[in-house]
Amino acid sequence: MEFHPRPQAGEARPWAFPTPERGALDNGLTLLRCHRPGQQVVAVEVLLDSPLEAEPEGLDGVATIMARAFSEGTDKHSAEDFAAELERCGATLDAHADHPGVRLSLEVPVSRLPKALGLLADALRAPAFADSEIERLVRNRLDEIPHESANPARRAAKELSKELFPRTSRMSRPRQGTEETVAAIDAAAVRAFYEKHVRPATASAVVVGDLAGTDLDAVLADTLGSWTGGTAAPRPVPPITADDTGRVVIVDRPGAVQTQLLIGRIGPDRHDRVWPAQVLGTYCLGGTLTSRLDRVLREEKGYTYGVRAFTQVLRSPAPSSPEGATGAAMMAISGSVDTASTGPALDDLWKVLRTLAADGLTDDERDVAVQNLVGVAPLKYETAAAVAGTLADQVEQHLPDDYQGHLYQRFATTGTVEATAAVVSAFPVDRLVTVLVGDASQIEEPVRALGIGEVTVVSG
Repeated sequence: MEFHPRPQAGEARPWAFPTPERGALDNGLTLLRCHRPGQQVVAVEVLLDSPLEAEPEGLDGVATIMARAFSEGTDKHSAEDFAAELERCGATLDAHADHPGVRLSLEVPVSRLPKALGLLADALRAPAFADSEIERLVRNRLDEIPHESANPARRAAKELSKELFPRTSRMSRPRQGTEETVAAIDAAAVRAFYEKHVRPATASAVVVGDLAGTDLDAVLADTLGSWTGGTAAPRPVPPITADDTGRVVIVDRPGAVQTQLLIGRIGPDRHDRVWPAQVLGTYCLGGTLTSRLDRVLREEKGYTYGVRAFTQVLRSPAPSSPEGATGAAMMAISGSVDTASTGPALDDLWKVLRTLAADGLTDDERDVAVQNLVGVAPLKYETAAAVAGTLADQVEQHLPDDYQGHLYQRFATTGTVEATAAVVSAFPVDRLVTVLVGDASQIEEPVRALGIGEVTVVSG
């Protein structure tokens, strides 16, 4: 039998996260563009300065309804026509609201970019916000809420936010609103929120893809450049406070065969010098199947299919924020175990954290984490959408345009001792809020016996 010769590996080429070209349109819209040869599907991200904390009292969720309504018709197209026009372009348009603001995400073949950008511009410039469409979106959102409450992971996240932040903080309440607040939203409320917070002078756009042969300046001038609006005074940024007194909250689900775990606290955001070491140390703790938590709880003890540790930025201050304003990120550990193993699993999880604080990470753990985080980056950013999303995150979090590229350099130069100190500081055993969604009659006493904090039981 004759075999074909084995393919030979090519020569390794250096890789770096791309730095965009920054500019602005005549209407004040901030623009970041990034040419990525070969990426024939262009990704566009538009960021609107309409954060959740700007929602009127009693109307939590209006930012989400507005975001969803952007694709439900304009002054030129009905909702059905708008969807059909997007489909003819081979484009997808999504939008969502989060604490920093509303984000619209467009993907389209570069050959159809002018048409798709025109539709996006129409949606931003003159959304219809028809009464019937807003009523439908409100009904849809109300239908979603019970399903989210039934999901153990979503229920745990909701309870953790409620526990960490004061009741007066928007961060303590569900991002997309409650049944009571969503039911109060109508087209007039959506229009008012739009008119107060959506304008090009406070918005940013990121365009990533193969832009060779495209007169992007002309296309943008004809589309997003036609969007007009006034300026807005800087909005005061409320301080972020959180209570990370060690405690346990059990969300009772009688008869549940599994317990959902969510353990967290609030820590520094990406502006803090400790962030690279914190990301690296957290990855060693629970970033992958070979991390320390999984080695103990999954491989050795068989409690779970997997436990993850992660960091998630919630909000970062703008350069114009008052002195002393800080950002915040969630430091969390998440997973699920069978009901009978809840107490033992938490006991072993705390032992992992205590051992980490006493003995530190190993050089091998640090090296594997660096190789994984840095080595996978070229694959992670193969698509224009992935690059655009990260650049949009940087804009949203008020970071330098070259932040992500330097982050990988920082990973490579972060030592084991520094990574250990950062992850131990992020997850102190006596300053963690633990939320358990499960059968309280089965798990309350074993959890109390651990002594990891006062235990409270709430209805599911």
